[in-house]
Amino acid sequence: MDDEGLEDAAILLMSLGEEEAAEVFKHLAPKEVQRLGETIAKMKAVTRDRVDLVLDKFTELAASEHMLVPDTDEYVKAVLRKALGEDKAALLIDRILQGSDVTGIESLKWMDASSVAELLRHEHPQIVAAILVHLESDQAAEVLKQFVERQRNEVLVRIATLDGIQPAALKDLNEVMSKVLAGGDRMKKSSLGGVKAAAEILNMLGSSVETSVLDFVREADNELAQKIMDNMFTFDDLEKIDDKGIQSLLREVQSESLIVALKGATPGLREKIFKNMSTRAAETLREDLESRGPVRLSEVEAEQKEMLKTVRRLADEGQIMLSSGGDEQFV
Repeated sequence: MDDEGLEDAAILLMSLGEEEAAEVFKHLAPKEVQRLGETIAKMKAVTRDRVDLVLDKFTELAASEHMLVPDTDEYVKAVLRKALGEDKAALLIDRILQGSDVTGIESLKWMDASSVAELLRHEHPQIVAAILVHLESDQAAEVLKQFVERQRNEVLVRIATLDGIQPAALKDLNEVMSKVLAGGDRMKKSSLGGVKAAAEILNMLGSSVETSVLDFVREADNELAQKIMDNMFTFDDLEKIDDKGIQSLLREVQSESLIVALKGATPGLREKIFKNMSTRAAETLREDLESRGPVRLSEVEAEQKEMLKTVRRLADEGQIMLSSGGDEQFV
């Protein structure tokens, strides 16, 4: 959701009142709640015309939506059971709805990284890996940063080699925390983990940690390390994004952040950025980069990390196509 969409949603929620807005928040993910909360906090005054415009837009959208069935999961189950019989339907239902009954894990998404790390610190790396693949990549990365180097490396290897979640592993998770995964004994194998998940988490850890983890993996399994690297998208890979995607990114990034991030960029990437700006804006950026003195590496990496988060969000929205070392893909 872009800034305008966030503001529209914030205005709508404030128009609803506290109780109704609270009901809406109950159905949102942690990141959505945070972004909407921050937007509401910044909006001190809104014109009546803007409020009317938002309400009209919502009324129009609401009128175009129609709920065909009240509970789609139950509808799918009922139809398949009637069509295929109980036994055959059960196998297909598990495959279609696998992973949907993991409400316990949602509670971790509301916790700060240090609290999650403390909860998992003394658990087996396999259990930690099975939990972290349920979290967003950036949250999982923050949790891993709380671990000592060896534990962090071992967990990343487990994530990269994780081929689904077995019922026995889910049972162990339930022993780690109460009701982490509801109905663990009945769950079928879920397609979580793997090389791509490890690469996405590793992308969030920063270059120094990234190097340490890859060196560790390479010693144990060079082929696995290469597969992880092939699935990683780094700051330098921005050069592979098409011009339209770069332009979408530039609309989302503040000038100051861009200057700091580009201090550590390759000449090719800088030229890619300049090419997708107006002549005047590109010239100003060149001058700012030349006049800016030395910048701490940690600051450069922090801004690059934030830009990569923006890139992934735009990719999720279909505005950018990403390609890492491997095949071109949407992520």
